[in-house]
Amino acid sequence: MDAQEAFRQEVREWLQANCPESMRKPPVREEQVWAGRNQSFPSEDAKIWFERMRDKGWTVPEWPREYGGGGLDESQCKILKEEMKALGCRAPLLDLGIWMLGPALLEYGSEEQKKEHLPNITAGKIRWCQGYSEPGAGSDLASLQCKAEDKGDHFLVNGTKIWTTNADKSDWIFCLVRTDPNVKKQEGISFLLIDMASEGVSVSPIELISGESEFCQTFFDNVKVPKKNLVAELNKGWSVAKALLKHERKLMSETQDNAGPNISPVMAAEHYVGKDANGKIVDHALRDQLTQHEMKFRALGLTHFRSFEERVAGVGEGTIPMIMKYVGTESSKSKEELLLALMGTQALGWEGEAFTSDELLVTRGWLFSKALSIAGGSSEVQLNIIAKRVLGLPD
Repeated sequence: MDAQEAFRQEVREWLQANCPESMRKPPVREEQVWAGRNQSFPSEDAKIWFERMRDKGWTVPEWPREYGGGGLDESQCKILKEEMKALGCRAPLLDLGIWMLGPALLEYGSEEQKKEHLPNITAGKIRWCQGYSEPGAGSDLASLQCKAEDKGDHFLVNGTKIWTTNADKSDWIFCLVRTDPNVKKQEGISFLLIDMASEGVSVSPIELISGESEFCQTFFDNVKVPKKNLVAELNKGWSVAKALLKHERKLMSETQDNAGPNISPVMAAEHYVGKDANGKIVDHALRDQLTQHEMKFRALGLTHFRSFEERVAGVGEGTIPMIMKYVGTESSKSKEELLLALMGTQALGWEGEAFTSDELLVTRGWLFSKALSIAGGSSEVQLNIIAKRVLGLPD
């Protein structure tokens, strides 16, 4: 048995012994475990699973051990992910600090910042949100106007951020601010870490068409931020921002809504459309749409695997990740559209006993999917990036 197979066996045995049975199925939204100063758990099993994974360093297995991670290499992380998926293990902890800020700090943060923030992320002690977009700076993010003035021992921040996911539940925000208005717009931006408990920070939830208020608008009114919370150099925040967006887009390209309905398009077709005597979906047009979806879904998974193999082997041009955010989010949207087509009027419910909980989640999932092609860079912006950087087309 080679080293990788030995590691796989070790992981499989550890998960079997340590993942509670109730943590081996997809969670509904209210059962997800998020980080936070006032962290709560939906059940004792959820708490046990989180604590065991935290103590193992596997809430963020790829991070160095000195910051609370597992110290695993890329191949080992892939094995862990595969074995967790095979057993049906839930993610023990959710947080933007894990997916976005942490990788950026590992690349750009000072040692002091890494020691202060990364262990708190892996231990689930702090919940982070993202302060990028503004009412007048969305796809054209570099036009942001939220400013931070140098006041000697601190910055004074004034302005607003919008679409700050779960800002009303978060403890800290990583934020892009303008620190020099007299240079090219990308060159006058800095990257700050701001405690949401600071005086002058306020949050207003934004109701979505899905009936939820996951997004917020965040306001900064003469907020004092210590100089030590500046990541990288002054006016060099655009480089940090771009690096972080790569992680966000990678996350979105891989996202499968674990809080969504426990129903796949195939299951929906069998239950709501039905089969003929030969075991085929009776509606030819829907059968074709389902086949196309399954082929694309399989191709997407294989492309992710190819990208991983290229990174490990140190070959390839590194262009695959640039296309995956667009492809992944568009695939998610088409999946939701297909579920609606397969389920018919049962996918159009908003409330009431005539609909199951999964059917109501499909309705909301379809509405929320519209945001996926905007968040992390709109599909139109992504296509421009692909055209220029991947295909080499002129501006």
